[in-house]
Amino acid sequence: MKITVAKGDGIGPEVMDAVLDIFVAAKVPLEYDLVAMGKQVALAGDVTGISEAARRSVESTGILFKGPMETPKGGGYKSVNVTARKLWGTFANKRVFRTLPDVPTAVRTRNLYLTMVRENIEDTYGAVEHMQTHDVAQCRRFITRPGSEQVHRYTFEMAARKGARRVTCAHKANIMKLTDGLFLEAFYDVAKDYPQIQADDVIVDALAMRLVLAPEDFDVVVLPNLQGDILTDLAAGLVGGLAYAPSANIGDGICIFEAVHGTAPDIVGQDLANPTALLLSGTMMLRHLGLVEHAAAIEQALDVTLRAMHRRPDLAQPVPPFRTGRFVQTMLEALRASRPSAAEAKPPRFAPRNEPVMRVTEPTPPTALAGVDVFLESSLAPAALAEQLKPLAGPLSLTMISNRGTQVWPSGSPHTDCINHYRVRFEASGATTQQALVALLGRTAERFPLCGAEWLRIIDGARGYSLAQGQAEGSA
Repeated sequence: MKITVAKGDGIGPEVMDAVLDIFVAAKVPLEYDLVAMGKQVALAGDVTGISEAARRSVESTGILFKGPMETPKGGGYKSVNVTARKLWGTFANKRVFRTLPDVPTAVRTRNLYLTMVRENIEDTYGAVEHMQTHDVAQCRRFITRPGSEQVHRYTFEMAARKGARRVTCAHKANIMKLTDGLFLEAFYDVAKDYPQIQADDVIVDALAMRLVLAPEDFDVVVLPNLQGDILTDLAAGLVGGLAYAPSANIGDGICIFEAVHGTAPDIVGQDLANPTALLLSGTMMLRHLGLVEHAAAIEQALDVTLRAMHRRPDLAQPVPPFRTGRFVQTMLEALRASRPSAAEAKPPRFAPRNEPVMRVTEPTPPTALAGVDVFLESSLAPAALAEQLKPLAGPLSLTMISNRGTQVWPSGSPHTDCINHYRVRFEASGATTQQALVALLGRTAERFPLCGAEWLRIIDGARGYSLAQGQAEGSA
């Protein structure tokens, strides 16, 4: 079996070499196609940080095993790690957190075995941002039904394979009713196909507290991208830090296995890098490839090694400093003692795709236009702004003005601080047309600098847009 390997930047080559030495000792039946990815590729002119040879290799093998990679500062460079995940459609980021022998932790946990799945492509990680005025920045957040259903179905399938009895969806649907609301709705739609698994949900801030107080209460947790990024790092703290946090990025055709931690440039070449996270990511990869016995042998040897690395020689001596070389040597001794099997396994079938897949939920529900939210720049007070906007409405009506999401007209408070960036809502008494809305935008643009606009849609009879903070239901 051949896989693609990119050693990465900083301590990446050190920890990757350590892991590959351990794989050799464990008689892992893999061949490695070493490719260039990371900072040096980006500085050489490919801003993605992924060489053409690396692309061809990954799309041929279907598996990328990578070390941590650095994104050059400035110059418009994007994260190489995020680019790789999105480029190859790895929609689910799976992280497994388990209590490891004698690893010091700030919070004491017993027998923790928690799996978290983070949606990996959408959310604010679409990185669609605009400066709407000189002092107002906007980030668009995309949550889609096909993308949500995709990550939820993977989560339930994975939970069923591992014998999990419960899957929990974390969200902020109490505030972000449309975006997180869609993620949560898709969760329960998919859960209907897995009646043997308990499905429930938790608000993400409550989950943060409960992970610290009682992480053993949870089995499998699925989260949107940004929330998942934050809370999986919190979970890493429960098991000793990012040095003990493995990661798998799962796609329909390509999967990426990597450590969560960064490149640690301050300890490069000092024999201080901890290979544990990358090694555990490697055992996740081996299980994915069907090499379950090899993964188990390595994990057993890791438990022996971690006990040895963190044990005090005697009561009068401190724990010796962590050394990469000592870690590898202890792993090799533990593997020799366990005599790992040389049995091979069949690789998963992988069919390269020649073009992207269009994911569309069918059937498409009936949709009507109800109006438009116009974002504009103005230093007028809300009431004065409304008087200038009303004559521009034409066949529509000005129904609401908000500032930073809070309604300031037709009702509001003098204690609401405003900036010179408003959202003004025009609505029709019934359905309207794109042409009517475009004409309204033209009239408004003659009086005010426009920053953007969003159509107000009624989808399958339900309002497809949010009310402003302080706006009453039915006031529109």
